[in-house]
Amino acid sequence: MSDQYAYLRGEFVPLENASISIRTHAFLYGTAVFEGIKAYWLPESGQMGVFRMADHYKRLQQSSHILRLRSPIDADKMAELTIELIKRNQCQANTYIRPIVYKADLRIGPILTIANTQDDFCLFTVPMDGYLDTSKGLHVGVSSWRRLDDNAIPARAKVNGAYVNTALAKTDGHLAGFDDVVVLTNEGHVAEGSAMNLFLVRDNCLITSAITENILEGITRSTLIDLAQKELGLSVVTRPIDRTELYVADEAFFAGTATEVAPITKFDHRPVGDGNVGSISKQLQDLYSKAVHGLLPKYDRWVTRV
Repeated sequence: MSDQYAYLRGEFVPLENASISIRTHAFLYGTAVFEGIKAYWLPESGQMGVFRMADHYKRLQQSSHILRLRSPIDADKMAELTIELIKRNQCQANTYIRPIVYKADLRIGPILTIANTQDDFCLFTVPMDGYLDTSKGLHVGVSSWRRLDDNAIPARAKVNGAYVNTALAKTDGHLAGFDDVVVLTNEGHVAEGSAMNLFLVRDNCLITSAITENILEGITRSTLIDLAQKELGLSVVTRPIDRTELYVADEAFFAGTATEVAPITKFDHRPVGDGNVGSISKQLQDLYSKAVHGLLPKYDRWVTRV
């Protein structure tokens, strides 16, 4: 493997030197926001392709605004640095990209608005094929942990500290024998998976939780809504979802940048539909794979070639 680099404190540094102080505010209090971006090797052109990079950096800026973080650079500069880092790391396989805007102050106290504080931006890459095994159906349980509320720690922002909620739910789910979990809102509606959005299929209609149900406004989610409507001619409904709708769905799948499209074949020991991966799930999985690999010319705007 070639020498690997990260971007930290305004410069590219060897990965082994990319470290922060134990007194860093973001480490002590979780006061940081991040994105998960994925780049794919495009064998047709012998290039890397970063999927929907501009949309990810727009969302990172929105997350920063919610948390009162002030990024030292704008979204266009973040995109430039991402392209440069992919080149420096000589990426030639599926790669996960993690940009972070974080409170870099070396001080004690969970206040975000003290004068003369310093916020910073860092960036690194890591090889990643699949976050979940998407070749088969997943067995998913409903977690006893509830999703964080918008008036507590908003799921709309990808706040680093908020992912303790994900860790608790996902860890207990694994210990109970599930591949992953669904989390509910405090009102008892379905929010999403541990760290990904959720779709159901009922009577050839695609259903997903509304953005007001304490979910991340997923970029993969919006991609699949576009593909379902424009390529498959499906109706897509966003609304509150009851827990028991999981048990009567014809198909179900998770969707996320790391997850991609992951079909679900069992909820809480109950089969989804006939217990096999459904045809709509398979079609969307195939369309999404083609889109991220630059094989759907009409959606080529989504792919930044490097």
